[in-house]
Amino acid sequence: MLENEVVFVLFLLALYKKMKKNIALFAILGAPVIAFAQNLSNVQTLVQAIGSIVDLLIPIAFAAALLFFFWGLAMYLLAGGNEEAQTKGKTMMLWGVIALFVMASIWGIVAFINQALGIQETTSVTVPSVQ
Repeated sequence: MLENEVVFVLFLLALYKKMKKNIALFAILGAPVIAFAQNLSNVQTLVQAIGSIVDLLIPIAFAAALLFFFWGLAMYLLAGGNEEAQTKGKTMMLWGVIALFVMASIWGIVAFINQALGIQETTSVTVPSVQ
């Protein structure tokens, strides 16, 4: 039992050493960004661009999951008597339905949280600044 505890402590020490380096690197590289945070129009543009890309990718992901489901359905129906192909088709259909369910659930949860908190969807992002 003592061996496991020693190994765990050594693991935590090694992890701490790696984290110290990352924190120091972030502090060195992040300090100028924080100090010169007066003009953040580039950050606002970046956030808007990322939001636009995500808005484009969501329908594509839904379409891909639906296509995956129908591909599995076609494999199942066209398998004839081949049990292996039918099993593969069933598996693809199952994962397609799971993907659709997860994406729709996340979409619904985000909409619920937005409504509960009174967050309105806007096209512009207000970035906080120091005056």
